[in-house]
Amino acid sequence: VQLQASGGGLVQAGGSLRLSCTASGLTLEYYNIGWFRQAPGKEREGVSCVSSRGDRTYYADSVKGRFTVSRDNAKNTVYLQMNSLEPEDTAVYYCALSVRGWTDLLTRTMTLSDFTNWGQGTLVTVSS
Repeated sequence: VQLQASGGGLVQAGGSLRLSCTASGLTLEYYNIGWFRQAPGKEREGVSCVSSRGDRTYYADSVKGRFTVSRDNAKNTVYLQMNSLEPEDTAVYYCALSVRGWTDLLTRTMTLSDFTNWGQGTLVTVSS
C-alpha cells in the first residue's frame, strides 16, 4: 500500500499550502509518519515527522517555525501546513511511514531507509 500525498500546487513566495497524506487500506495511526521533499537535482531530504499518536513532532531546521505537521487519525490523514513559503521550498513532497521507534528515528535524523510505503508525491512550486 502506497501513501498518497496531495495538496501541492503553485504559490507565490510568502504564501501557504496544506499537504495531506492518506492511505487506502492501511491504518496510519499505528505508524510514525514522515514528510520528505526532493528538489530538482537534489537528494530527497526529511522535512518533518509526527509520532503515531501525534504528540511528538520533528522539523528540519530549514522549515522550523514555518511548517506544522499534524494528524487526524479518525480521518486516517496526516497534514503538513506550510506557511511563509520560499522559492527554496520548491520540490516534490512525499510522505512515508516508519515502524521504527520515535527516538531511533530522530537519532538517525529521518534516514530514508527507515521509511516505507512511498507514494508518488505532490509537486509544490513557489514562485518569487
